[in-house]
Amino acid sequence: MKAYYFHGSNGEKVVTAGIPIEMEALAAEKRRELVETVSEVDDKLADAFLTDEPISTSDLEEAIRRATVAKKFVPVFMGSAFKNKGVQPLLDGVLSYLPSPTEVVNYALDQTKDEEKVVLSGTPDGPLVALAFKLEEGRFGQLTYLRMYEGVICKGDFIINVNTGKKIKIPRLVRMHSDEMEDIQEAHAGQIVAVFGVDCASGDTFTDGSVKYTMTSMNVPEPVMSLAIQPVSKDSGGQFSKALNRFQKEDPTFRVGLDPESGQTIVSGMGELHLDIYVERIRREYKVDASVGKPRVNFRETITKRAEFDYLHKKQTGGQGQYGRVCGYIEPLPQGSTTKFEFDNMIVGQVIPSNFIPSIEKGFKEAANSGSLIGHPVENIRIALTDGAAHAVDSSELAFKLASIYAFRQCYDAAKPVILEPVMLVELKVPTEFQGTVAGDINKRKGVIVGNDQDGDDSILTVHVPLNNMFGYSTSLRSMTQGKGEFTMEYKEHSPVSQDVQMQLVNTCKACKAAE
Repeated sequence: MKAYYFHGSNGEKVVTAGIPIEMEALAAEKRRELVETVSEVDDKLADAFLTDEPISTSDLEEAIRRATVAKKFVPVFMGSAFKNKGVQPLLDGVLSYLPSPTEVVNYALDQTKDEEKVVLSGTPDGPLVALAFKLEEGRFGQLTYLRMYEGVICKGDFIINVNTGKKIKIPRLVRMHSDEMEDIQEAHAGQIVAVFGVDCASGDTFTDGSVKYTMTSMNVPEPVMSLAIQPVSKDSGGQFSKALNRFQKEDPTFRVGLDPESGQTIVSGMGELHLDIYVERIRREYKVDASVGKPRVNFRETITKRAEFDYLHKKQTGGQGQYGRVCGYIEPLPQGSTTKFEFDNMIVGQVIPSNFIPSIEKGFKEAANSGSLIGHPVENIRIALTDGAAHAVDSSELAFKLASIYAFRQCYDAAKPVILEPVMLVELKVPTEFQGTVAGDINKRKGVIVGNDQDGDDSILTVHVPLNNMFGYSTSLRSMTQGKGEFTMEYKEHSPVSQDVQMQLVNTCKACKAAE
């Protein structure tokens, strides 16, 4: 065993020496504790420990590495970022204990086979597979960090962005050393490099075109919460737009839109904290003071039964009129369907000319953007067009589009619509002494506890709870657990609200419209 001393203003001079005499006993005790702990997760070291064989430093380091690679043990290094003390041993630990790229099994998702998992070789011999995992605004434009999972990439190569289908040339390839760049000609599997001039988003996968693999699923969940945001000063508009554009590229779950009625910018994301982080980044990184509205949960609407429609849109104003008739039905899609909207043209013959069918589908899609209950999008519906009529002179794309919009509104209420709310999967880790209080609070928030495990002195609760009832939960949890509780939250699904909640939401929507 040895002691480390860090000299210099930034701890850059590392000196090793023997352990001071007054600390030898403590160091020996802690080494024995380390050996005991690692022995619990490594059989080879356990055999040596139980038979009282001498355990050398190399024996212990090899055991730590085996346990770390097997994800049974996590080494912890002490240090101080302020004076850079302990940085060098930490980096040595990265080399000594963490797995090399060839020791880890990585999977890609084959887009030609419904995202079937494919094992990557992790060698330069395979086809190129690289992931854009970080974007950075540099002096020369967007700097994209790539992790090489397989294959080789060279300066001047053409690569394919699997997510967008675009073909891109690599004009410059660099290896990053903190804030310094080293130009290189090629990079191999296992390396991390950066490229300039590549327009992409964080999470995009690049290949050489011979395979269509992605490292992350292309099925991005829909945002569950929105808020209105705008810069306080008009002079900040340019920086404000620049920030939003960058964040959209970095995070596919962060969306930006425009409210057609108020003209306000609306940002949407996966929760209250998610949006709070981006609002703070706008202020901190782009020096834009932003005015932020109250967060709103992204509800959805759907239908529960089949309903028929038969609507004739007929209008005569002196010149060419408007004429379009559509008949059919709407029905809910099967539970668990990944399709949000399905349009099925079941017309036999030419009662409606085929060139008007796309306008009819477009009209139904437009109508489904706003349900009659609270004006939120309608999903999980199938629309079947079975019959209709056209006029030789007065029928047009506009006439059939309007006919389908009014037909949807005509039958929507008869299909017994309901409101869907986002339900979140929440995992709580709280001291066992506070478990009862936390569980009672979850019940008040209309959550359902689906799992309860023990981790030492902590209870691990798995909960399904409506997002609308989770506002301010971070503060509440800290208060209930004396600051010792923590939680993670992710989107699970949209589920129907209770009848009383639906009535409350409908009445609130009506009151807001009346106030306008």
